[in-house]
Amino acid sequence: MHNYELALVVSAQIDDEARASVIENAKALIERFGGQVTDVVEWGKKKLAYEIKKQSEAFYYFIQFDADGTAPAEIERRARIMDNVFRYLIVRTDEK
Repeated sequence: MHNYELALVVSAQIDDEARASVIENAKALIERFGGQVTDVVEWGKKKLAYEIKKQSEAFYYFIQFDADGTAPAEIERRARIMDNVFRYLIVRTDEK
């Protein structure tokens, strides 16, 4: 198992319940592919460097998880079509 971090940029135009639902869906997606969520960090609302879908602000979330090497590709494939997620990125955070 390796350590990974999923970064999500979520629309600021949705309410708190919908935003929490997006994060719960992402966590369920990680667990569905054999991962184990270890931490969720919310950075809050930040100004974007450039507009995305005519919006200049979004919420940033970072989800740390442990998973096998095949899980990130499947998680990214599913995150691509998640509603209200502007951008996503999974990086491996294992120390050398």
